[in-house]
Amino acid sequence: MAQQQVDAKAENPPEGVAGEAGDQRPARTHREIRLVMIGLVITMMLAMLDNLIVGTAMPTIVGDLHGANHLSWVVTSYTLATAAATPVWGKLGDLYGRKGTFLTSIVIFLIGSALAGLSQNMNEMIAFRALQGLGAGGLMVGVMSIMGALVSPRERGKYQGMFAAVMAIATVGGPLLGGFITDHFSWHWIFYINLPLGLVALAVVWVTLHLPKVRSTAKIDYAGAALLTIGIVSLVLITTWGGTQYAWGSKHIIGLIVLAAAALIGFCYVEQRAQEPMLPLSLFRNRDFTVVSIIGFIVGFQMFGGVTFLPQYQQIVQNASATNSGLLLMPMMFGMLVVSLVVGQVVTKTGKYRIFPIIGTVVMGAGSLLLSTMGTGTTRLTSSIFMAVLGAGMGFLMQITMLVSQNSVELKDMGVASSTATLFRTIGGSFGVALFGAIYTNRITDTFKGAPGAGAGGGVDQMTPAKLRALPDPVQNLFHHAVSNGIHSVFIWAALISLVSVVAALFLKGTPLRGAGQGAEKPESSDMAAMAH
Repeated sequence: MAQQQVDAKAENPPEGVAGEAGDQRPARTHREIRLVMIGLVITMMLAMLDNLIVGTAMPTIVGDLHGANHLSWVVTSYTLATAAATPVWGKLGDLYGRKGTFLTSIVIFLIGSALAGLSQNMNEMIAFRALQGLGAGGLMVGVMSIMGALVSPRERGKYQGMFAAVMAIATVGGPLLGGFITDHFSWHWIFYINLPLGLVALAVVWVTLHLPKVRSTAKIDYAGAALLTIGIVSLVLITTWGGTQYAWGSKHIIGLIVLAAAALIGFCYVEQRAQEPMLPLSLFRNRDFTVVSIIGFIVGFQMFGGVTFLPQYQQIVQNASATNSGLLLMPMMFGMLVVSLVVGQVVTKTGKYRIFPIIGTVVMGAGSLLLSTMGTGTTRLTSSIFMAVLGAGMGFLMQITMLVSQNSVELKDMGVASSTATLFRTIGGSFGVALFGAIYTNRITDTFKGAPGAGAGGGVDQMTPAKLRALPDPVQNLFHHAVSNGIHSVFIWAALISLVSVVAALFLKGTPLRGAGQGAEKPESSDMAAMAH
């Protein structure tokens, strides 16, 4: 491992909260930590609002830019770029300091937001969303790794109120704001609104965050980063193009499969020999770390699928406006928020978590199965209850995956652990949107084959909710059935995929979280001992 040095001019830790035994985490007062948390939660608001605002505006955006068939790529380009950048941001933070890399990621995100708002066609939108995603890869990783560097996993419950508050504001305000802006102004402003919030985040983080300066002589693992990016992109392209743009047995898909396999095998080879590996494979010697990575992947799979495709059903089948579709997503978000907050408090008091991933994966699968039953006659109340069940399942899992990941490593690897947990969730989102998008599009296409009125309003590729409401009832009914069929297929597959996370959760060992709470224990498994060397 390359030698890292902490600048001697870094601030002396104040008296107050004691650092965790065995860590190099400096002691800080509760007041100091709360000031830093204000900057972190503003940045979290920035990241969360972007996804939630864009979701309710998507039907209008793709209709206005004539690209319904490329709907999934607006999300996929963002999540692909985020996935590729996430491990790089995490490692850069570990090697060269978290504050500088964190501020840089915010700046890139804001530039991407401004350009996305200026998009005039789908190609520009997809490209600028990718740039936005490059910056976004460092936002959540930065928040979580900085928080992990400040307080131990067990102590984090004391500060969860701030994160719960920002989640509540983003959950309620994001979809509503996205719908309101789309209905009353222009969808372009859903990207511009990131700019003032981002500037505030930059200022607050710059002033309040003071971390020891870290200098490293290590070289960045460019080869590992490149191979991992090639592997991820190839896999998502396979799920996006397979069976739609190209046949599964075509040379394009076969070539991508070979490229993905070669890149990932090469990545594993390089990581075993790199001085500072981008994603140390030794992390996966810890069983709990591996299990929560799998669960995090599937949570991302489900969450992005729900947020991306449910507004289509609400606006086209249930005739909701963009604003109302934001309101109709609230049961899922509130279910996730409330359960996540309760679980966080219980884990803080007990230091134990094993039962929650098991319950969460079962509830998440049940929610997907319920959503798959929705049709043209499903009431908004019924669909809201189904979404609340899905959200509750996610709430059991959201905090746990990150906490367990960070609890499994030493402080010096906090950035890598945070980025790995975020990476798996992001890749899951990429795969989910790509696979669900292919399933959704295929089912809609099958419904329209040979149907009278299928080309009305410019066809499905140019259809917006506003255009649909101006068409004759028979044509509207055709679109309603097509979208309902697509949603049914999406959530049937989501329910089946949830079974994998249920099985994975049963293999958790449940090592108690480290921290200063009474009875807190330090993990002493052989896996942790191996990782310490």
